[in-house]
Amino acid sequence: MRVVFAGTPEVAVPALNAIADSAHELVGVVTRPDAPAGRGRKLVASPVAQRAEELGVPVLKPEHPRDPEFQEALKALRPDCCPVVAYGALLPQSALDIPEHGWVNLHFSVLPAWRGAAPVQHSVWAGDEVTGATTFRIVKALDAGPTFGVMTERIRETDTSGDLLARLAEGGAGLLVATLDGIADGSLEAREQPEDGVSFAPKILVEDAEIDWTEPAVAVDRRVRACTPAPGAWSTQVVDGEAQRIKIGPVTIADDRERLAPGELEVTKNAVFVGTGTSPVRLGDVKAFGKKQMAAADWARGVRLESGTRFGA
Repeated sequence: MRVVFAGTPEVAVPALNAIADSAHELVGVVTRPDAPAGRGRKLVASPVAQRAEELGVPVLKPEHPRDPEFQEALKALRPDCCPVVAYGALLPQSALDIPEHGWVNLHFSVLPAWRGAAPVQHSVWAGDEVTGATTFRIVKALDAGPTFGVMTERIRETDTSGDLLARLAEGGAGLLVATLDGIADGSLEAREQPEDGVSFAPKILVEDAEIDWTEPAVAVDRRVRACTPAPGAWSTQVVDGEAQRIKIGPVTIADDRERLAPGELEVTKNAVFVGTGTSPVRLGDVKAFGKKQMAAADWARGVRLESGTRFGA
């Protein structure tokens, strides 16, 4: 088939590479417009755009896929199907109708669970044991289209969202190509999603990532891993009368230590522990405001942190 791939972030690149190496003809790529990045806030092309340019594939960067100029350019490429991974914009029906076989999305959950923008983060946060990826035909309703195929992946006890998403991106790339193969040869038909088991995964905001130290240690652990690397779990520490935000990396539950009050810190020579609603947790890496990320013990020595100090305003 002639395909036009749509995607934007780094997580979409494995699928783009897999399609470029497949039997299908990659005739174009759709991605979000260049965005400011870095200290200089210079406009930078998306990871998908950069890879497409390396592949020598035409790139379309519409401000919005409803733009008539974009839709005319897409029609001129004559795609049979448009595979999608994390494109980042809602597609109007007029765009969905252009390819004969529609737009086929690779979504990082086992649908109908975790429809929405942050399925991997919500799966980790909820303590799911298994997740996966699903290919489905995009319809107007959010992630509700009929499905083609699915893969599953076990969530490991130490997985961050970044760890899990990287594995799903690689495995899902093969699933997406297999789906295109099945559509092309007529061996694959889409099936409507079941009505039972629907759950939603809205974008996780920075304010959602603030750690509640009164929660059980297992809940603190899940929140931190779910928010790593983005938006980054955090807490506050009062410095010179002002509450400063401290980013918290993955923690380890310390069941063998005596309980501390929620948010209370215990500082030893080589570790920093924080109290929760149950067992303490041992901090991994932290990043104080204006500082580099470092091991919690090094941070504690640098700021002369003492036991009994508390996180929280």
